[in-house]
Amino acid sequence: MLLQLNIQNFAIVRSLDIDWQAGMTTITGETGAGKSIAIDALGLCLGDRATTNIVRPNCKKADLAATFETKKNKMAKAWLKKHELLAEHDSECILRRVISAEGRSKSYINGSQVPLVQLKEIGQLLINIHGQHDHQLIVKANQQCRLLDNFANHPRLLSEVKHYAQQWHKLNKELEMLQQSKQQREAEQQLIQYQVTELDEFSLQPDEFTTLEKDYKRHSNAQDLLDSTLSSLQILSENDNFNILDSLRECSENISSIARVDNQLNDVATILADTLIQLDEANNDLKHYYQQLELDPQSYAIIEERYSTALQLAKKHQLSPEKLVNFHSELKQQLASISGDETRINTIIEELELTKQHYYESAAALSASRIKSAQSLSKRISKSMQELNMPHGQFYIAVESNKLQDNHTPNDCNKGKEPISTNGADNISFQVSINPGQALEAMHKVASGGELSRISLAMQVILADKVITPTLIFDEVDVGISGPTAAMVGKKLQQLSKNTQVICVTHLPQVACKGHQQLFVSKTTDGELTETHVSELSESNRVKEIARLLAGDKISQHSLANAQELLAS
Repeated sequence: MLLQLNIQNFAIVRSLDIDWQAGMTTITGETGAGKSIAIDALGLCLGDRATTNIVRPNCKKADLAATFETKKNKMAKAWLKKHELLAEHDSECILRRVISAEGRSKSYINGSQVPLVQLKEIGQLLINIHGQHDHQLIVKANQQCRLLDNFANHPRLLSEVKHYAQQWHKLNKELEMLQQSKQQREAEQQLIQYQVTELDEFSLQPDEFTTLEKDYKRHSNAQDLLDSTLSSLQILSENDNFNILDSLRECSENISSIARVDNQLNDVATILADTLIQLDEANNDLKHYYQQLELDPQSYAIIEERYSTALQLAKKHQLSPEKLVNFHSELKQQLASISGDETRINTIIEELELTKQHYYESAAALSASRIKSAQSLSKRISKSMQELNMPHGQFYIAVESNKLQDNHTPNDCNKGKEPISTNGADNISFQVSINPGQALEAMHKVASGGELSRISLAMQVILADKVITPTLIFDEVDVGISGPTAAMVGKKLQQLSKNTQVICVTHLPQVACKGHQQLFVSKTTDGELTETHVSELSESNRVKEIARLLAGDKISQHSLANAQELLAS
């Protein structure tokens, strides 16, 4: 419940502290005094949009803070714990909003700065505000559906219907995109298939091009390799007149011989011996290489053709020959993906039908729950209407379900033929009859503003036990009501306050007298600035205020007696 509201430099309020009690609190005051100012300040604490003109003139900022008790509010405590915003004394929650004269604002929960959206989230678990124009909303179809669903209390069914509807629309959108791009995919598939077939026929293997390149260079220069190798062998060992190996061997033997006489030549002898060994190995390797070299025109033709083809394909696809194998693999994957799109189309159509079946099963269960609850709620609202000075009033909630034709195509929903809605397959219509013999019709056609206000209030009272918030605020919801009807409205609000904290801004004495606490709003001015004040009325001052509401500015003994009688009742 709401415990305290602190307002600093807000509109025509300089400084204000309000302590709230359990039960029912009524707020009264003269017209224009600012009776709704506390409600407006609370709205900002709960995340309403702020404007620059809300800051009191000549002030830098407005500072608003609301303190709530959360001891029995499990959902609010769970939210605070989840977001690590529990206060040291976890039975309280303080929402604060600071708004600068330039329009910038900062939001706080239990002293920690938070995004504005978090104020809205926690606010929905703490308080529920019904404005003076809320009765105008109940003529709207979406609001009527929401009110019925709140009364029916079937969140699981709503969640299932929403899930299948969202899944259906997602699949339908994917199918539409695939079908729209089908012609483009088919053209792309033909091109890629041609490229893959060409590369399949060539069948270049990993690292094959590197080998081809080496073999091509060797075969194309085979004669030069033979001539150069033979010439080198002649110099090394094959020339009988003079060759390097024989000369080096003779030199090595001579030095080794004289090194036995003078050991200073040992190192030279060793170097010559090692060099002779290395040259001998090089000579043997060169002989082996020479013997392996072949001038095979047939092999060369095959290598040359394959090497040339690889270069042509690489140039055709604008990449290096070394990347042809990876490119071939990527094309195969693209082709498989395109083929998979066609398979996906068939799969989506099957999934759409299955999802549609699940949707309408859930929607049918939701419709049954709505119809059952509509019957009960219709009776209760009819009874409340009769209590609120509409003795012949009848209220009826019509629930009509849309039927699906089996021959609809999957994307008919986009054309308005298949209304798969996240809110179910029902059209909800609130219908009333005010006078005897009058047929039931849509509310906005037969109910006046005052009658709509009373019907709205009846709904709010009936639905209050379905609301999760421990505090309900009614901001002049009794507009257009007077006399015995006003007394009944006050009685209903007082009944509601037995289980819920009720705060009501009113101008009706029959409502004001039902409060366990009454606050009076007044304003003063020095000719330049105006200031609003809120004070809690004592018993004697309550009598005077109720008398003022009854009689106007001239309070008589008769109006005082009437006020005492109202309070006593």
